[in-house]
Amino acid sequence: MTEKNRNPFKDTSFLIFAGIAVIAGAICYAKGEEFFLKGADASVSMTLEVLPRLVAAFLLAGFVEVLMPRDLIRKWIGDKSGLKGILIASLAGALTPGGPIASFPLIAALYKLGADFGPLVAYLTAWELIAVQRMVIWEIPFMGTRFVLFRVLVSLVLPIIAGMIARTLAVRYGGFVRMREGS
Repeated sequence: MTEKNRNPFKDTSFLIFAGIAVIAGAICYAKGEEFFLKGADASVSMTLEVLPRLVAAFLLAGFVEVLMPRDLIRKWIGDKSGLKGILIASLAGALTPGGPIASFPLIAALYKLGADFGPLVAYLTAWELIAVQRMVIWEIPFMGTRFVLFRVLVSLVLPIIAGMIARTLAVRYGGFVRMREGS
């Protein structure tokens, strides 16, 4: 079944989150209607705050998927890109600003375009460990330049190692089943 035909309401993660939400709602309701209404109000407020960012991130991912030539993605970060692909993805991950709302839709689009597991894992690892914008905004002001430089130097090799391990495992175990047809 293609992703376009997948029913999002039958997705396991959706069902788990929905189940937990129903249980939490029931607990709030059992504590009193005011608890339930406070929880519902907080949920609506959070949705309204996050929704514009989600829409923008999904638009970006969709446009990347359409604008980026599949051959270019496969060449630079595909299964034959080697260490070069892992290094490129590591650098891109370190330079990508924003949180998971921006990164994960972008990674999903690159995956659909043929990016390999190694570079994608390297990208996410670098995004998590070496995010330049986070260093400038949070780490240096709180921890100081010396600490941040030390932490970054220690972390620099980790996205590369993670990407190489991911690529090796994907090859060894027959390339994990891709979640789309025509892979």
